[in-house]
Amino acid sequence: MVRLTLRSLRAEAVRMLLSALAVVLGVAFVAGTLIFIDGMRAGTYERAGTFDRHTDVGVYAEREPIPPSLVERVRAVDGVRAAEGELTGTAGVVGADGRPVLGFGFLAAIPTDPALQSYDVVTGRLPARPGEVVLDAGTVADEGFALGTPVRVGGDSGAARPYTLVGTVDVADTTRDVGGPFIGLVGADALALTGGDGYGRIMVAAGPGISDTVLAERIAEVAGAGTTVRHRQAILDAAVADAVRDLRQFNLVLLTFAGVAVVVAAFVIANTFTIVLAQRTRRTALLRLVGATRGQVFRATLLESAVVGLVASALGVLVGAGLAAGLTALLGALATPLSGTLTVTPATVAGCLAAGTVLTLGAACVPAWQGTRVAPVAALTDAAVQVTRPAGRVRLVAGALVLAAGVAALAGAAPTGQVLLVALGGVLGFLGIVLFGPVLVPALVRVLGAPARWLVGATAGLAVANAVRNPRRVAATATALVIGIGLVSSFVIGAQSTKVGIERSVDAQVGADFLVTGVGGDLPAGVVDDLAARPELGVAHEQRGKVVDGVEYRAAHPALVGRTLAGVDSGTVERLGPGRVLVHRELARSRGWSTGDRVTLRGRSFEVAAVVTVAPSAFGGSVPAGYRVELAAADFDRIFPGQRGHLAEVDPAEGVPAASARVAVEEVLAGYPTVNLMDQAAYKRMLTGTVDMLLAFVVALLGLAVVIALVGVANTLSLSVLERTRENAVLRAVGLTRGRMRAMLAVEAVLTALVGAVLGVALGVGVGAGTMALLAELGGDFSLVLPWGQLAGILAVAVLAALVASVLPARRALSRPVVEALGTQ
Repeated sequence: MVRLTLRSLRAEAVRMLLSALAVVLGVAFVAGTLIFIDGMRAGTYERAGTFDRHTDVGVYAEREPIPPSLVERVRAVDGVRAAEGELTGTAGVVGADGRPVLGFGFLAAIPTDPALQSYDVVTGRLPARPGEVVLDAGTVADEGFALGTPVRVGGDSGAARPYTLVGTVDVADTTRDVGGPFIGLVGADALALTGGDGYGRIMVAAGPGISDTVLAERIAEVAGAGTTVRHRQAILDAAVADAVRDLRQFNLVLLTFAGVAVVVAAFVIANTFTIVLAQRTRRTALLRLVGATRGQVFRATLLESAVVGLVASALGVLVGAGLAAGLTALLGALATPLSGTLTVTPATVAGCLAAGTVLTLGAACVPAWQGTRVAPVAALTDAAVQVTRPAGRVRLVAGALVLAAGVAALAGAAPTGQVLLVALGGVLGFLGIVLFGPVLVPALVRVLGAPARWLVGATAGLAVANAVRNPRRVAATATALVIGIGLVSSFVIGAQSTKVGIERSVDAQVGADFLVTGVGGDLPAGVVDDLAARPELGVAHEQRGKVVDGVEYRAAHPALVGRTLAGVDSGTVERLGPGRVLVHRELARSRGWSTGDRVTLRGRSFEVAAVVTVAPSAFGGSVPAGYRVELAAADFDRIFPGQRGHLAEVDPAEGVPAASARVAVEEVLAGYPTVNLMDQAAYKRMLTGTVDMLLAFVVALLGLAVVIALVGVANTLSLSVLERTRENAVLRAVGLTRGRMRAMLAVEAVLTALVGAVLGVALGVGVGAGTMALLAELGGDFSLVLPWGQLAGILAVAVLAALVASVLPARRALSRPVVEALGTQ
């Protein structure tokens, strides 16, 4: 029986080709992900100790920065050879052209003691005293800086100041290579530039003959509470753990999408075996008549599926290795710090081979079992060749109930505030489509086929009849598309709705023409004062806020605050000023405050100038909606001295053209390399750019699932062509032209794919609507926005892909002469 099965598999290898391709793609996604992550993990271990090559003990701050005085106490511990404080943060460099060097600037305090220095110096030397700086070699080369010349560097503490460039270092492919300049200063200068009052950690080098573990115990006694002391191995382990944890989360994301592709592949494989075994019904009957048992036939089918799964999985591992190599090379070309090496482990290979084989076996079990249920004598009749058994009533009733439960879960997510109901609704909705598909899908094929009949004529009628003749088959084929397209649609809808919500929030919260934002942090000290001093500018207001005891206090400008309010319940907004505040409606109601009342805020007395309300924000908040007080900037400074913000609003002075005001702002910002200037439109693009990037990433990952499903459409159509060889020959004999035969198969493929795409889009709309309603209920300014153009594009791609998928089946249907095809058994 084994020999017969292998011979049968060789004879019908072409029939299994597209099914095997689905396994190859699914396994390639999984294997590529695992191989890529293995390589990244290997690179992480190599980079873990890059800047700690000479660090034996580290003292790490837990909540508050480490004061410089603790560095001196640690340096005095017996056995310490050297100890210096280190901090990392953000800074910026003013380029040779007087403009900030683009990119996120990474600032680090570099030890001056050679016993702790772990940087690779390219030219010059490391800074040894205040006033000296080193930059990465790439920035120096790009800007044309020369050693010994001043370079202006700025940070949170204020405008850029000159430092003498004494050397360049190589930080490429390290955690300190983040796409912008690397800036190295001595500890005192780093503290001054960032405005900080302490270090993030203390680096310690041990003296000769002393163990790092013993030294760590001694230092722990001095460091006291609020710090964590680690010996060398613990330092490396912590660095690796942080990086690997991030990699593990990234790995889970990739494997989630890989799981979607595998599930789709399982649908394709199961459908393929169902069709192939139906076409072998007579052969199976003959085997049963000559003595083969049902168990032998069942095991033979599983053996066949195992061989297909193993071979396809092996090819999938090879393709996955190629994908991982390509992605690794791409990251290397982009000069990101996430570089790695191609690492193929035996565990990954064995796991992928086992997963692909088990997937194929599992998908073939039900078709194999059903294929042995037909009695041998009945299987020899023509009626048994094409099984068109309709779905049972139990399945249809269960499908209808599950589908209704999914819709109810999505509808109930917002009122109950349960995020899990959205996920549950999506899963139940999909399962309902799977179970109810044998009724739902053929009905939709007939509905969508009506316009095709009007356009194409009788040929489209034949295509519709062919598509719905086996409800289970067409439902399984279309359902494979529902998963991928449903997820793509839900992400597209969610992204568009989120972007619109963000844009509305910007309109509601920002009332100025220009915006000045900090790069990776708060605005540097002095930048708003310098802007306010320019005569071309009428308003320069720094947005600042502080949450205390469940209330948000915000600095407001009288000329701007009115533009962002949705309404004024009582009072006059223009009265906002020293000693007078605006109170939002919800807070005023909860505290019983009214316009004109004297209220005590943070120990100071204020008059309520007005009770106001604002539109909900897509950015959410850390306090209940409406629990906000707007204060004049001077009052905010007195209550919260030193509180900074990351955004400043700037308006031109009256009568000053916007272009002149922009020039004035740019002149001020030339001395502050850690800030950006943009208008409202650019600010919106910056905030929504992340959404677009994530959407592109998700669509690219889900695209493979859609490709696998379309492979299933081509596979089903190819096997159906083999099944209808004599039927198609009869049609050609009575006058159906070659062009109309191609059109018939194209319409059949398009209708099958279009129904799956329509159901997928409908499922995506439902999930998107439930998600947006939930977010709106939780307090965000979100509403469902349907991107009709993108959804139409998804349907168009499905139609075009289906047309491509019909080419090979049509060629096969027309490749045999009519007389020969009429004699096919």
